[in-house]
Amino acid sequence: MYKISFQNPYFSRAIVASKWLLDAVKDQRVGPKLRVLDTSWYLPKLRRNANSEFKKRHIPGAAFFDIDQCCDKTSPLDHMLPSERIFADYVGNLGIGNDTHVVVYDASNFGAFSAPRVWWMFRVFGHSSVSVLNGGLKNWQTEFKASLNRSWVKTYEDILDNLDSKEFQVVDARPGGRFRGVDPEPRDSEPTFFQLGVNINNNSLDLVIR
Repeated sequence: MYKISFQNPYFSRAIVASKWLLDAVKDQRVGPKLRVLDTSWYLPKLRRNANSEFKKRHIPGAAFFDIDQCCDKTSPLDHMLPSERIFADYVGNLGIGNDTHVVVYDASNFGAFSAPRVWWMFRVFGHSSVSVLNGGLKNWQTEFKASLNRSWVKTYEDILDNLDSKEFQVVDARPGGRFRGVDPEPRDSEPTFFQLGVNINNNSLDLVIR
């Protein structure tokens, strides 16, 4: 059960790097002592459902913090602070205790939109062990840049030229029967007999050279 305490002695950095959190996830440290919260919230005009998006993609081990639910619902104004009891019950149900380090993030295009608000809420209610993930989900999902190495790809013409040049060894990884053209192909095609390479029988690892 989470208890409101305004004298929590534990202090953590306000911002943590994605590399730090990635190491924590890999080391399986996400649990009672470390909780990750997706705090995404969007303006209604954007027509994005933060909870639905969370279910499709989120940082491993993360829980969803719904700002629309953890608030004072009796107020005519949006997202007013809840009472101490409501906040304590809400975060307690997320598995957060007074000794839990909480990392908050959101999936906005800015890298941080609603996460700082939730960070502030934890601080308001006496929990200083809370950090914002630098760059949010956008920074967590890094972009992979592909660089094609054409030396690893051989064309039909390369194979034909290799008959004379013998620059490289061709290996047929099909079972021996298919290599010899006596067994049917799994695809809708006639059995083929390939005489241009070495066959590796996957079942017995025998080499058949043609």
